[in-house]
Amino acid sequence: MNTRKVIAIAGVNLRRLTRDKVGAFFVFVFPLLIILAIGAAFGSGFTPQVGIVASGSGPLADDLRARLEATEGIEVRPYVDIGALRTAVERGSVEAGLVIPATYDERIGEGETVAVTAIVGPTASQELQLTLDAAVDAQNVRIRAARFAASEGVVGNFDDGLVRVDALAGSFPQIDVTSRTAGNAVLGTFETGAAQELILFMFLTSLSASSMLIETRRFGVSTRMLASPTPMRAILVGEALGRYAIAIVQGLLIVIGTVLLFQVEWGNAVTTALVVLLFALAATGAAMVMGSVLQNASQAGAMGVFLGLVLAAIGGCMVPLEIFPPVMYRIAHLFPHAWAIEALTDSISTDAGPSQVASDLWVLAAYGAVLLSVATVLLRRTLTVRG
Repeated sequence: MNTRKVIAIAGVNLRRLTRDKVGAFFVFVFPLLIILAIGAAFGSGFTPQVGIVASGSGPLADDLRARLEATEGIEVRPYVDIGALRTAVERGSVEAGLVIPATYDERIGEGETVAVTAIVGPTASQELQLTLDAAVDAQNVRIRAARFAASEGVVGNFDDGLVRVDALAGSFPQIDVTSRTAGNAVLGTFETGAAQELILFMFLTSLSASSMLIETRRFGVSTRMLASPTPMRAILVGEALGRYAIAIVQGLLIVIGTVLLFQVEWGNAVTTALVVLLFALAATGAAMVMGSVLQNASQAGAMGVFLGLVLAAIGGCMVPLEIFPPVMYRIAHLFPHAWAIEALTDSISTDAGPSQVASDLWVLAAYGAVLLSVATVLLRRTLTVRG
């Protein structure tokens, strides 16, 4: 087999991809823009903003505001009235907010049940809503204890009950809760979705580039190569190497680009490299199968995008695998995407080495071997018939 011809065939395929301006945009620019958008929208590298309206003043209103401001993980912004707060939530300036009534202290002192209004935006997480509830519930415990003391005659009135409750609170034993997170406690903003987008675009780009294989046959390039002193094996290996180079370039661009531009930490470098190399084999095999079976380049390009997105959605590139129902979780693992994503996720979150994700790597290698074997048989048959 002529190694020089194999490399030449692969190089031609790679150059054809980079010379296509539209294709180059979707390979070099679009994936990074998607990762930027996902990181900005769903990343954990920001502090939730919470608004508060305290129209009146008093010890209880001030205490509730202080409890909210002392809560870790949020930033509190004051607003003059409920209208301004609602507008801020609707525009996304804050994720949620609390409205403390102007007569809050007076009505509680008179024994009334006072509603504290919470305004929650569509982007507010359940954790943020629980944080707001916890601040109100903590003060509610204090108020109920003071009312109970006053009703039982332990103290003269509600205000004395508050003083008594605060004095006794420090004498009760405290329970300290320590939480530890296995792996990376807080993923950076752009780690969110980086693994999914890497797998999505590697496979999508490979399938879309299968149209070049069809054009090679349609324009008679493969026929002329067979007519020259170029063995069939060299053509097959060259075409496979060209598809593989396209997938590797796409994968390396996303990994290196996210590290340099967004400081994404991919965890164990060996694990990440093996996943990219093995998944590229599976993507190469799938692209060659499509390029061997289909006869129209435009059809292959459109079908490549369609299949790439559908398989990405089923394989966990659109929605985290953790929230899949059991049946869909098993279906997702019929495709190499899910295995690659799980290996990358373990690498990013726990710095897992190759031995810790060995089962995922072996499955990816099996997918690559099977798809490449099938693709080689189909392409050989297609070239022989056309030649």
